[in-house]
Amino acid sequence: MSDFTSEFWNWYIILISLVSIIGCGIFLWMQSIHKPKSGAAETMSHIWDENLQEYNNPMPKWWMWLFYITIVFSLVYLALYPGLGRFPGVLGWTSAKQHADEVAAMDSKVGPTFDRYLKTDIKALAADKTAMETGQRLFLTYCMQCHGANAKGSKGFPDLTDTHWQYGGEPNQIKESIMEGRTGMMTPHPDLATAESRQKLDDLVSFVRSLSKSDVDPAAAARGKAIYAEMDCVTCHGPEAKGALSLGPDYAALGAPDLTAGVWLYGGTTEAIRNQIVNGSQNQMPSWKDFLGESKVHLLAAYVYSLSNKK
Repeated sequence: MSDFTSEFWNWYIILISLVSIIGCGIFLWMQSIHKPKSGAAETMSHIWDENLQEYNNPMPKWWMWLFYITIVFSLVYLALYPGLGRFPGVLGWTSAKQHADEVAAMDSKVGPTFDRYLKTDIKALAADKTAMETGQRLFLTYCMQCHGANAKGSKGFPDLTDTHWQYGGEPNQIKESIMEGRTGMMTPHPDLATAESRQKLDDLVSFVRSLSKSDVDPAAAARGKAIYAEMDCVTCHGPEAKGALSLGPDYAALGAPDLTAGVWLYGGTTEAIRNQIVNGSQNQMPSWKDFLGESKVHLLAAYVYSLSNKK
């Protein structure tokens, strides 16, 4: 309730809640004071099917007392817990505080285990079967939504089981990717989508596909190679199109993939590559350092490293 834009909404919530609850109590009381006249039962003059009548009898006492109990319970609840505008409740309970307490309690139980793993080298940890079983559970909880249960990825999400890495597959690089997250962007080139530039685009696509030994027109690929250099694609993918990692560690953060590997994040067909060049793309790998902490990320990095370094 802390996001109210004015004090009016705070009091609006308070009044409408209390008036509704108290109103139910008053209405119930008004119904309970009615007493039928002695003798013949009082009816409401509503008759169906010739002899079915509606009686004006009071509600059962047990039902009314249950209703009174729910009214009292709701008032006590609103006094103890947040529910009336900005009023935090006497107990000061919040869902955020409860979550933090539960996380702290769990960390106190499992923290020592993960801290022990933190002291172990990632490569050595990747060879520890027990540790990898725990690492797999972490992966299935936090990573499978994007990379899949088998870690083979899908369109837009890389396969973690092969040896092709956009940001590096060394233990420290994998850990950095998980800790800090990654932001990858392919610059769009909408100017190539025009009718005048269609041939230029097709030639560039032919060159890119030729890098992974695809069957293309050699003349078109040759023209595309010149276009590749002209459009300054070498800045990210390198002069030999082997990706940012081939340019040295200072360029690793670019994440530009190796175009000669035949591994395609968005598909390697002519249409898929054409769409990628024209429209570009932007991917976001979230940072997990604040949510998981370094010890869990360390174990998770060891598990991811083990996927492409099986012995």
